Amino acid sequence: MTNPIHEVVKEHYSAIANSQASCCGSASDCCGSANTLLYDSALLEGLPVDVTGLSLGCGDPVSIASLKPGETVLDLGSGGGIDSFLAARQVGPSGLVIGVDMTPAMLEKANANKARMGVTNVEFRQGQIEALPVDSNTVDVVMSNCVINLSPDKRAVFSEAFRVLKPGGRVSISDIVTEGDFTPAMRADAAKWAECVTGAIDAAAYTGLMRDAGFVDVQIVDKVNADEVVERQTGMPRIFSARITAYKPVG
Repeated sequence: MTNPIHEVVKEHYSAIANSQASCCGSASDCCGSANTLLYDSALLEGLPVDVTGLSLGCGDPVSIASLKPGETVLDLGSGGGIDSFLAARQVGPSGLVIGVDMTPAMLEKANANKARMGVTNVEFRQGQIEALPVDSNTVDVVMSNCVINLSPDKRAVFSEAFRVLKPGGRVSISDIVTEGDFTPAMRADAAKWAECVTGAIDAAAYTGLMRDAGFVDVQIVDKVNADEVVERQTGMPRIFSARITAYKPVG
């Protein structure tokens, strides 16, 4: 499932993993200049700077996931592992967190952090979120932080998330969405796509794709202006950081 967008995104995030370079425009990290401020400070206590310093999200999907001990969690686009490690604390030793990322350099960082921290209930797998290396009906919670907007095939992402979830399972997403659409010319800017900007779609279309995949009780928990999260240019639609939850039906 190769797409030119995948290659641009992979190259972009490889550079970040290897150099801690800028991700989103002029910001010092991906999707914001102070990403760890998006989390409750208590959540981050005890995490090394190698983890918090590679915080590439646009929000906090962990707090709204209501994770329980023993659950299996899938982190889409796990990057350096910050959300995977936060989830691992909540599901405990009887639970499991699976992080999936397509960028080898990010997986190397995540596994190095895992070894440094001595975490035993997290595993990282290489793969694309449009074709997950995860068995069907095996996951309690799917979470993602500022990653689905990067996908060139969001419908496939939601279909895959639905497939791997157990009946009654849930999703907890933090992502960049818009109010309105980008022009075709803006959509064609692969560099801005990789910076969490022009791959974003209208919030109504985003939640509509989730419902099309079979999810129910799709809710935008909160939505805040993302001008401080991504670099917005003249002519772009309004950009938001949203947290979204939904469920896979039991029946």
